[in-house]
Amino acid sequence: MANSNSWEKIFEDNKILEHDFSKAPFAISAQQIKTACQDFTETAQKEVRILCKQDTRESRPKVFRENDLFLLPVKNGFYNIIKGEGYIDIPEIKEATTIYSSKLDFDLDSSKIGDSEMQHLDFAYASSLIRTFMEDDSLVLTIRGRKYTPDFDFHVNGQQIKVSSVQTEVDGGYEGKDQIVLIEAKSSKIKNTIIRQLYYPFRQWQDCTKKKVVTLFFEKDHANDNYSIWEFEFTDVKDYNSIKLVKSGKFKIQTN
Repeated sequence: MANSNSWEKIFEDNKILEHDFSKAPFAISAQQIKTACQDFTETAQKEVRILCKQDTRESRPKVFRENDLFLLPVKNGFYNIIKGEGYIDIPEIKEATTIYSSKLDFDLDSSKIGDSEMQHLDFAYASSLIRTFMEDDSLVLTIRGRKYTPDFDFHVNGQQIKVSSVQTEVDGGYEGKDQIVLIEAKSSKIKNTIIRQLYYPFRQWQDCTKKKVVTLFFEKDHANDNYSIWEFEFTDVKDYNSIKLVKSGKFKIQTN
């Protein structure tokens, strides 16, 4: 990876591997990262935002993978390097594809222009696939885009993490009479994802409502035009690793 050399330098300058990760995470700031990488010339080797984007196990720099570490933002400009499992597998859906008939009585021409995560999610919602999957006809789109979390804490492998005003992004959030459904959408097939993308929005919106908060992972498979949906839950609100698969389904949307 292009940024593995950068992280080798960051770890070396801050003596990170000398830290006892069994006692606490290693706290690091954006300024420390910038200082360590100031002599690199390529943007990908010194831009903090790029260096800290590690959305899959495979996208982690070498030093993280070799030492069973992952990175979480905990405050604007501050991160924790944590030992343990930070990712969740997105299991292959082996059941047969369900042919789903769109509830719309007309075609959406605009949904055929472009190829983005948001576009595919909007088409699935407009066709009422999201409502059908959740068995909730009351769901309406109410949440989208970036927001900042309230303060909250949780634990990973027995270690406490404190988060304060971290920016999160929800691709689509739908509120119904009794629940709020938050969706992380992908337009390409991936085998795993960082739990943070589901957990931080879950904690954020759970503080804002007494309704049940549900997290979904959504994917458009271009090879066969299928839409896959996985529902996850956190069995212990304060345990980052308590994420469990509830149900999943694979659909082909049939339009009129």
